Amino acid sequence: MDAATLRDRLVGPYAAVDVVASTGSTNADLRAAAGSGAPDRTALIAGEQLSGQGRRGRGWVSPTGGLYLSVLFRPVGVPAQRVPWLTLLAGVALVRTAADAGVRATLKWPNDLLVGGAKAAGVLAEVTADEAVVLGVGLNVARLPADVEPGAGGLAPTSLADHAAAPVDRTELAVSLLRQLHDLEARWRGLAGDDPALREEYRAHCATLGHPVRVELARGVALLGTARDVADDGTLVVRDETGADHPVSAGDVVHLRVR
Repeated sequence: MDAATLRDRLVGPYAAVDVVASTGSTNADLRAAAGSGAPDRTALIAGEQLSGQGRRGRGWVSPTGGLYLSVLFRPVGVPAQRVPWLTLLAGVALVRTAADAGVRATLKWPNDLLVGGAKAAGVLAEVTADEAVVLGVGLNVARLPADVEPGAGGLAPTSLADHAAAPVDRTELAVSLLRQLHDLEARWRGLAGDDPALREEYRAHCATLGHPVRVELARGVALLGTARDVADDGTLVVRDETGADHPVSAGDVVHLRVR
């Protein structure tokens, strides 16, 4: 990736854009930077991660050839209950970025990017001690090594290169993703986290809605039903076989086969 081009095209919307060849975890690096007073909208991009992090404490395989980045946000003026929308917002930015690369993608709630039914990207948000949010994105760009294992629920991995009609330039992809993320986040923050247009765009891209699902909750509990809606607070509404609706704020969603 061309660090000079990235800084030239992204500094302004972003307070700082750092690019490193390799690191343990971009999220971990920005969590540490947050404690040292790093400014709002600081971005860090890495060519590879040696200790990438996924949801629920899982590792994230981060081979060379992917796009791994984190952004430090300090969303002053957004109520705490609306902050979780940052991760869904990132999912919308990923769909738009994939489209810029000529790839049609959808979302599995809350923010897994699906291409051809397989996972091409994931998002992890972490709140720091001073109430900043570090938002991390791992996007598979180049073809993956053969030994990359399926994710939670057996979800197969894929990459943009598996579906794009032309080679994907990671520098251009990073510019696209960070610009989309900035535009969505700035509007969302300006509306104090209450953005009806964002909610509707998310719902339009969410392949989970209307699908039979199994939601793997804490302590080995599973919820079976049909995903009916994404509520205004970002929770997934699942209707079980008795007709009862269950709001889900956290859990692994598995799309079940339609019989």
